Amino acid sequence: MDNSFIYGGLAFSGGIFLSLYLALIFWSPAPIVTYDSEKKYRSQASPKTPLPLTPLADTSTVDLTIVVPAYNETQRLPIMMESTIAHLMSPALKKRTYEILIVDDGSSDGTSTTALKLAAQYTKSNIRVVTLEKNIGKGGAVRHGMLFASGERLLFADADGASRIEDLEALWRTMDGLSPNNEPAVVVGSRAHMVKSEAVVKRSFLRNVLMYGLHTILRIVGVGHIRDTQCGFKLFSRSAARQIFPAQHLPTWIFDVELLLLAKQLRIPVEEVPIEWHEVAGSKLNVMTASLQMLRDLLIVRANHLLGRWKATPVKTKAD
Repeated sequence: MDNSFIYGGLAFSGGIFLSLYLALIFWSPAPIVTYDSEKKYRSQASPKTPLPLTPLADTSTVDLTIVVPAYNETQRLPIMMESTIAHLMSPALKKRTYEILIVDDGSSDGTSTTALKLAAQYTKSNIRVVTLEKNIGKGGAVRHGMLFASGERLLFADADGASRIEDLEALWRTMDGLSPNNEPAVVVGSRAHMVKSEAVVKRSFLRNVLMYGLHTILRIVGVGHIRDTQCGFKLFSRSAARQIFPAQHLPTWIFDVELLLLAKQLRIPVEEVPIEWHEVAGSKLNVMTASLQMLRDLLIVRANHLLGRWKATPVKTKAD
């Protein structure tokens, strides 16, 4: 065979690979920047003078942090907070210390102002408000809250209140079994049992197509073992969060998949727990745009992990 033909084929293949690699770099999100102002919070006790947040690398100071990513949520946030605080203040949980970290993702409707009013309303609750300088996406807001959470266990919960806060206790009990001494572990709320329920059947045709399409793609990228990756109700031990969130790159709504891929890569146990859920009006998700973004981002995250551009490094403990 003519050597020039072989060399030409290799050069062509190399050119394709280089083009794909450059495209991957181009489409991969830039590193998430944390501004100095975002490392501080306001609260009922200090509504005008921001105070320093607790870095995730520090020792926990409360039992639980609930991170609430909020973008233009002046209408839905008060309803979600009312039920959340009512549960956390119940007599059965009086020994559990907690903080609620509301991360305003660059809202334009005064979400931070609303959050501070809630902090003043619920004076016995430890509500902290962080305002990001610009909108970076739900994944970026969750990541920021987790990186500056004070809790021994960390839950992120959507501001719409679609997930029932009382189901935190089911996640908590499962975490007790996985992580009795705060070993790395993740427990995710799951709506998989609701696939045939009225709440899902009555959703729009496009949303159901998106759901089934997502499940197919997830099996391809490596997290098919998790039946519901997208439920906005996930609990992390502090040791798991320390390993997962610094390695998170996606700021978009599909960030949950990256978190689960990182947990798998780090061999952190993940368990699903069925929860109650209902759809809440006011979603900002554009189904068609989200579908295209989902496919692009899943390919990006999988390619970066396969090529070793993105990876998580286990955090050594004293036992190591």
